[in-house]
Amino acid sequence: MDRLYGTHKPTNLVQKSILAVGSGVMSILDPSRDDMISIFGETTGVLALKSMQEKMIVDPEGDEILKKRPVINTKTVDLNFLKSLPAGTLGKEYSNFLAKYNLTPDARRPVSFIDDAELAYVMRRYREIHDLTHVTLGMPINMLGEVTVKWFEGIQYGLPMCALGGFFGSVRLGPRHTAKYLNLTLPWIVRTARQSRLFINVYFEKHWHKPLVEFRRELNIVEPPPKL
Repeated sequence: MDRLYGTHKPTNLVQKSILAVGSGVMSILDPSRDDMISIFGETTGVLALKSMQEKMIVDPEGDEILKKRPVINTKTVDLNFLKSLPAGTLGKEYSNFLAKYNLTPDARRPVSFIDDAELAYVMRRYREIHDLTHVTLGMPINMLGEVTVKWFEGIQYGLPMCALGGFFGSVRLGPRHTAKYLNLTLPWIVRTARQSRLFINVYFEKHWHKPLVEFRRELNIVEPPPKL
């Protein structure tokens, strides 16, 4: 098979199966291995990605994203502009989030093992809006915040790595976070994921200026739980 896009690494079914099993085991043993999580997501997520693609095609905003294929990195997003936006706007809160956790949108790993250029873009888009999902849902980067976001993504997208990440991440929570997770965040995130607009269809870059409260209301998101 020829390379279908710049970072594509063609593999056959046997190779993909070996990669899926090996990366899945390593992801469970060491959740900090984002390289293994990325490979697991790509080698197990094709059916979910096709479903996401179909839902994007029939949605005007999602279809526009597929056709224009916007990317989120420091070459395409003016972080200084976002920093200058009024407090409480999506862009300002995203800028604050990146600064608080010392993150950069350039850190997302490239897609390599998906044998379809458009599906590879859907996976890339999913990765690039992950931090925006945190911001929109009001979730911090700690174990409980990550588990909550993974459940949201798993319910909305059907990606196996998200569902497994939510499940195995939850068993690593401490007693205090486990109680908050079971009684507060899990019921809230399940309801929110089911009733809110599909995030993969949201052209986030067109909403930087919007107050986050208004943006959440447009997406049909109930206000997040108290600070985690």
